[in-house]
Amino acid sequence: MSDAHAALPRSADTAFPRTYLLHGLRPLSGWLIRRRYDVLVHGSELVPAQGPVIFAANHVGIIDGPLLAIYAPRPVHALTKAEMFEGRLGGFLRHSGQIPLDRYASDPAAVKSCLRVLRDGATIGIFPEGHRGDGELQRFHRGAAYFALVSGAPVVPVTMFGTREPGGRSGSLPAKGGVIDILFGEPITLGAQPWPRTKEQVAHSSLLLREHMLAHLATSRAATGRELPGPLPPDDVDPDPATGVTEQGAS
Repeated sequence: MSDAHAALPRSADTAFPRTYLLHGLRPLSGWLIRRRYDVLVHGSELVPAQGPVIFAANHVGIIDGPLLAIYAPRPVHALTKAEMFEGRLGGFLRHSGQIPLDRYASDPAAVKSCLRVLRDGATIGIFPEGHRGDGELQRFHRGAAYFALVSGAPVVPVTMFGTREPGGRSGSLPAKGGVIDILFGEPITLGAQPWPRTKEQVAHSSLLLREHMLAHLATSRAATGRELPGPLPPDDVDPDPATGVTEQGAS
């Protein structure tokens, strides 16, 4: 076990997420999804082949998380809202290595699970917007930057097009035969910061990361000629904590 697990926040006593379905079902799941959609993956060669990686993606549709877990060049342990870990779906998510997150309270277990993954040289996935929306990164939570500062892991920006149609609801699927583009961008390394890390450091790093992701979004638009689906219907609101950073600063 890496000595890094002894650093604060400590992760030595945290179990690595389960990987049985994460590794075993990726090829089959990718084949099945391509029977319904034309999935195009760009920039896989930009993702570091070894060592810890944080995938940070925009979030417009319900299938964004599964697509990231299935088509990323490396298996991804994605932070997923705790409300989804119920019943059979919850069992599936746990056995596929996804990490439950309480979005409304401090969640040390989720933090330590992510650090366990990164410190063991694997990858996590995070959606900084916090909920599905227009994908324009207007809301930007601090989690991705925090994990980058604690672990020193590079952050790979991810842009997805076609995972929700214009006017579609947050839980809707794109029409059969649709084209889905998943674009991985140049990694950014924010540099590890020793304990204690200040809120100001995390907020500043979040703003830098947001700018990097916005630049990747612009590059992805130019490369594909595609646009995001726009906002969700006014009555389709997924509650989300009023935290995050914007171009005006920390909030």
